[in-house]
Amino acid sequence: MNFPFYIARRYLFSRKSHNIINIISLISAIGVMIVTAALVIVLSVFNGFARLSESLFNSFNPDMTITLKKGKTFGPAQMDIRRLKQIKGVKYVTEVIEENAMMKYLDKQSIVTLKGVSSDFENMCGIDTMMAAGHFILEQGDMNFAVLGYGVADYLGANLNDFKNPITVYAARRDADFSNMFDNAFSTASIFPSGTFSIQSDFDVKYAILPLRFMKQLLGYKDELTSLEIGLDKRADPALVQKELQAAAGDKFRVKNRYEQQELIYKIFRTEKWAIVMILAFILLIATFNVIASISMLILEKKKDIAVLQSLGAGKTLVQRIFMIEGLLISFFGALAGLSLGAIICWAQTRFGLVRLGGIDSTFVVNTYPVHMIPQDFLIIFVIVMGIGLMVGWYQIYTIRRIDATMMRAE
Repeated sequence: MNFPFYIARRYLFSRKSHNIINIISLISAIGVMIVTAALVIVLSVFNGFARLSESLFNSFNPDMTITLKKGKTFGPAQMDIRRLKQIKGVKYVTEVIEENAMMKYLDKQSIVTLKGVSSDFENMCGIDTMMAAGHFILEQGDMNFAVLGYGVADYLGANLNDFKNPITVYAARRDADFSNMFDNAFSTASIFPSGTFSIQSDFDVKYAILPLRFMKQLLGYKDELTSLEIGLDKRADPALVQKELQAAAGDKFRVKNRYEQQELIYKIFRTEKWAIVMILAFILLIATFNVIASISMLILEKKKDIAVLQSLGAGKTLVQRIFMIEGLLISFFGALAGLSLGAIICWAQTRFGLVRLGGIDSTFVVNTYPVHMIPQDFLIIFVIVMGIGLMVGWYQIYTIRRIDATMMRAE
């Protein structure tokens, strides 16, 4: 066994002549444990919210989207949809038309983003599992239906059982002349709602999903589209398929994956997560300074032992290593206990839902704080704790160097 490690271990677990040293060492380890557990819990909660947001976005956002870099609409002459469907890994290709319009129901009205989709949309996404009321029905024979975001339906006061009063949709005509007859500048159509969906507030208050044929008729489009949404096979490699889609689409189009579609939100999650880590790491640094107090008092108590070691030929470097290892052991056991405590608390939150979001009648998507533990986070936290412990150890060595040799000999 390494001699400095052996001595440091004996010093750590042996009973000191002054109980205050044992108490300070215990407080140091507990401080490291608490902050380490806090790091585990905070990172796991951030991971849980990121995972929840991703699952919600995946219910609405496709695996890939294809849009024009410049311009709004494109037609068959610019995009060969059949070629896209032949790419290995592509399972669904949904034709999409998006346009801002006004919806009016009785005496209420709202500006809404209309999303006209082809028949593959329901099979491609999981929005049917996010229905808050009614059913996901867009077409039934010659009848067209709209599926409204929960926020849109709430603002309009739309009644799914009202078959006498449809929702009137107003969209600006492409050939409109607003300088003349204002009423002729808009095309109008009526449609009944079949259901409402609830995914995330950004979507719920913004979107209404309609059949593609309804949108073409409303806007006077023939074969024009505003985007294509791609659904991939589960076994497909997204990065490889994205490259092939970009090659097939050409330089005029932009192909985005799931991350790129919500890039800002994911960046905010990562930035907030690591900002919290930096703050807690600073608190950990302050807590670790208790180790310095513990080691300093231990040095004073072990003056006779140090003098004996020096008389037996132990150099100053060996003595310094003993007390540096002592500090690292305190950090190590504190980190180990903190990681275990954090993991237990996260498991209990997952299993029993200890901390809830809102009250019993909460309208959140989930009732309890979501938690997701990632092994890499545990490794990062352990490295941070031991890194700070090593910094404190080096500072302790500097402190030992300042102690005069005569002060370390037995009186």
